[in-house]
Amino acid sequence: MSGNGAPTLSRSLTRLDLVVIGVAQIIGAGIFVISGVGVKIAGPGLILSFLLAGGACTLAALCYAELASMMPQAGSAYSYAYGIFGELAAWIIGWDLILEYGMGAATVAAGWSFYLQDLLRAYGAEVVVCPGEVAPDDPRSYYSTAARIAAERGAFRPDQYANPANPAGHYATTGPEIWRQTDGQVGVLVAGVGTGGTITGTARYLKGRNPGVWVVGADPEGSIFTARSSEAVHPYLTEGVGEDFWPDAFDPTLVDEYEMVSDGEAFRTARRLAVSEGILAGGSSGMAVAAARRVAARRPGDLIVVILPDSGRSYLSKAFDDTWMREHGFLEES
Repeated sequence: MSGNGAPTLSRSLTRLDLVVIGVAQIIGAGIFVISGVGVKIAGPGLILSFLLAGGACTLAALCYAELASMMPQAGSAYSYAYGIFGELAAWIIGWDLILEYGMGAATVAAGWSFYLQDLLRAYGAEVVVCPGEVAPDDPRSYYSTAARIAAERGAFRPDQYANPANPAGHYATTGPEIWRQTDGQVGVLVAGVGTGGTITGTARYLKGRNPGVWVVGADPEGSIFTARSSEAVHPYLTEGVGEDFWPDAFDPTLVDEYEMVSDGEAFRTARRLAVSEGILAGGSSGMAVAAARRVAARRPGDLIVVILPDSGRSYLSKAFDDTWMREHGFLEES
């Protein structure tokens, strides 16, 4: 039994497995048809048994075929069609199945939005809250805790801080989209720096098309990327951006300059975005826009693209709450 809420496959799929999956789907569909035809000649108990068996075969086959195609090399993965469906599929295909219910575990730093924590729990995740004011290599940090839980449970851990798929995804999608939509006229890219995946992948693509594209990293005050010394690295309230270490997914050579933005300026800008532009975005988006406004004042002739990575729905109880803003000294009193 695995504690990560994921089925763990003891071996990879073979062609025979795929054939069995297809046969299971056909059998399941056939049982559905037979049970439907036999409604008038069979008792409800028998019909229910046929329906459950057919549904189990069909859903189990679809579930594990999807798992195999999405995460073929993962030791474990997540799915929502568990229970008898998963057990039956494992029995049909011959997998050794380690199974438990739920989405898995998510580690977050103390101070993370309660809305986001509740959202994870709604999806069935076990939320592990870790102290935010500890070093990344401290066993109590959410980085170390995530690594420990993944190792203990044999779970799949995306590790966005070091996974090369992070910047690669933006190189393949975000960069080309910006290039197309600006007809290649983009002069400046402004993006927040957290894991470094967004700014690295996007900047790498744009600079590949035009080395003259100027890349600006927006960073919260207290983050390591703009701190002038190790003593200047300290906690901050803008979520999802900045770090207290240099992630492997981030290529700092692609960033031409940084703009440091305080929590107050980031949150106030996010609120102004909602009121003046009808864009409900979070604090990290407010930070990026604040940085872009500064750059625009210095480079009026450039087409500036700024990436807004989050929604303000997650922060209605923080940046968009007058009481919270006032308590932290961020509210602009009229």
